[in-house]
Amino acid sequence: MAGSHVNPKSILQGFLQMNNNNSSLSTPHLPPPPYRSPASAASSDHTYLMATSPVRDKKASDSYRPTIISTVGQRPACLVSASVTYVGNNEIYAFGGFDDYTDEVYNHVLRLNLDTRQWNLVDNFGDIPGVRMGHTATLWQGDKVLIFGGENEHRVYLSDLIIFDLKTAYWNQPDLQGVPPKGRARHSALVHDDKLFIVGGLSGNDNNTILDDFCYLDLKTWTWSRTWRFVPRFDHTCWMWGGRMWVFGGLTEGMERSNDIWWLDMRQSPYFDGGMGSIPTEPRPTSGKHSRPQPTSGQTPSAAGSGYAANSSSVQVAPGSYTASRKVPMAPGSISSLNFVSGAHIPAQTLGKHFHAHSSGCLLDFVTPAHTGHFETSLCALDLETMRWEKLADGKDLFNPNYGWHYCVLNQDGTRAWLLGSQVDPPNNNGGGEYLSDVLTIDLGKLGLLGNSLAMDMRSDNSRMPSSDATPKSNLSGIGADLAKLFDRCEELGEGTDFTVTAEPDDLMDIDDADSVRGEQNEPQRVSRPIFVHRLILEARWPHFARMIAAQMSEFHTKKLHIPEPFSVVRAFLLFLYTDSISSSTNNGPSLEDVAGMLVMANCYDMSRLRMLCRNRLYRELDVEHAAIIWERAGIANEEWLKKRAARFCMDNWGRVVRTLGFQTLRRGSMMEICQEIDTEGRIVGADEFENDGGICSGHGRMVDYNREGRGRRLGSGSTQLGEDGDEPDDDNMEY
Repeated sequence: MAGSHVNPKSILQGFLQMNNNNSSLSTPHLPPPPYRSPASAASSDHTYLMATSPVRDKKASDSYRPTIISTVGQRPACLVSASVTYVGNNEIYAFGGFDDYTDEVYNHVLRLNLDTRQWNLVDNFGDIPGVRMGHTATLWQGDKVLIFGGENEHRVYLSDLIIFDLKTAYWNQPDLQGVPPKGRARHSALVHDDKLFIVGGLSGNDNNTILDDFCYLDLKTWTWSRTWRFVPRFDHTCWMWGGRMWVFGGLTEGMERSNDIWWLDMRQSPYFDGGMGSIPTEPRPTSGKHSRPQPTSGQTPSAAGSGYAANSSSVQVAPGSYTASRKVPMAPGSISSLNFVSGAHIPAQTLGKHFHAHSSGCLLDFVTPAHTGHFETSLCALDLETMRWEKLADGKDLFNPNYGWHYCVLNQDGTRAWLLGSQVDPPNNNGGGEYLSDVLTIDLGKLGLLGNSLAMDMRSDNSRMPSSDATPKSNLSGIGADLAKLFDRCEELGEGTDFTVTAEPDDLMDIDDADSVRGEQNEPQRVSRPIFVHRLILEARWPHFARMIAAQMSEFHTKKLHIPEPFSVVRAFLLFLYTDSISSSTNNGPSLEDVAGMLVMANCYDMSRLRMLCRNRLYRELDVEHAAIIWERAGIANEEWLKKRAARFCMDNWGRVVRTLGFQTLRRGSMMEICQEIDTEGRIVGADEFENDGGICSGHGRMVDYNREGRGRRLGSGSTQLGEDGDEPDDDNMEY
């Protein structure tokens, strides 16, 4: 409202109150950090001098490599088409499946404790489901697993729903209303907004039918919705993101591996947003509880080679004979698809063994080794907003070729993945071959992924506000934008600022040896203009600053602080403390060069959230102009994965990178190091030679490594292929 006045005191009090319960923002009373030097303590203007950027220890900054652990206990046999679910508390549950050697179908429950590396057979009670394979197991409410469908030992497709309580190990079958979907196996399922969605799969008796439908079960009323048509798939992956239901991978009606992605826009649809009263259901009586089948005379549960026997007194239900007489309608909402034909980093679905999962607004494709030939393994990601594939890591850095992986699970936030499998030729095997004896743990956060919660806050459709204001449930909801109005306002204007921070002038950091221009002891130090801030905000948001204030060091009395980093970087860092955002779309948002500097500061002051935000934006927006700067700052911050990615991009676009201001302002030592990123056999070739050698060149020289056979290979692959004019190419590698 025009003429309104913001009360800084009330905003600050609300800000601090909201952050009292946030442990990451609390103020620990610790001794002062060992950054202060005698020279800074005796500075003439009594201004505290923060530590400069740390010098990288090359020996201590090894590249990230995931670890493989071997498990003990009652390890599962060669389970195929079982369900494997991460349920939290570092525990993975496996249920059902069949033995690859004996064809025995199971219904036992197994638990793997990742802390103790121990497998245990879980004693379970209640309405124990019958043996099955090809079913789905979906975590619900954090302590329950929903089992749906599958097929039993008689190859009958099932349509029952059974709930397993993780706390009590008790099975329960709820009373369901409405018409259940067709019995099916090898389908996909997800829980969203207290609804269990069932998508696709196989069904039928003698001739299997690939289903193209989906429906959902309302978990509040236990009522099945009607069925809609979508896309025919089985062995696929589905997930919910941004108000859309996505489907990728699997097998098509032609039994070919799919390389296209489909999505259904469910936003503003009354069938999904409204109550059950507005959702049409098929006219069928209540299904009730499933009855127990009568055992065949003389039939007893048999034990397979693993020593496990099927649970007795189990229940299951085959699909009913009811068939809707009318044609199944198309799904309400906009249906779209995209086919990836060819292009950089697009995984070939016909090569290798693929595991698909969703994390942080990206589709992840784990391309793991398969023993049917030699091919490139990798971990690639498809950004669901830009529809561009990126390679997060080379397979040689993740997957040991001596291991085969058979299941992949992620935690709910999508920051960690576990692959379960075993060695290809384990010692003392004797032909047994335990199937889930080893676990590969991959920290996806170290590869630049934010996690689902944080990525949702940073979605582009909320870019007009700081990320802390993106959702109503945020701890800083509605206050980040208000605090940004108070940032860097002169204290003479009565805005409540009570502290000043200075930095190095930006032009000072452009000189090759910055230390040589900081002057002798008798020369005045060059500093930037002061940045006016509020001490309480810095205390609440910056633990290192809070420790200095608690220790009542000199800056406590002088109310001044000097940080020997470029002014633009320091200002962007302080603005982040106010807004919790580093988005370039916000007012006065930091540039990519500033974010690279903030990554160094996040590493120096151990601010994990800021470090994760910087790492994510730098890898997503890596370009020619900033590639050299990002490479250098990533090395200083010990971000070896990001440094390797930037180096690969520089090698791939070497002719352009060396002509950028970012490369030309690198320190001499950094210039020498980046030139040594190529191995000793590498050399620069021209456009004609590179094209004759099988490369695709746009008229500029490229770094090429020549192997012993004399055949050249292109070094690295940037996140974006550029045309001759430096623009990004058209999306001619995609079909709509």
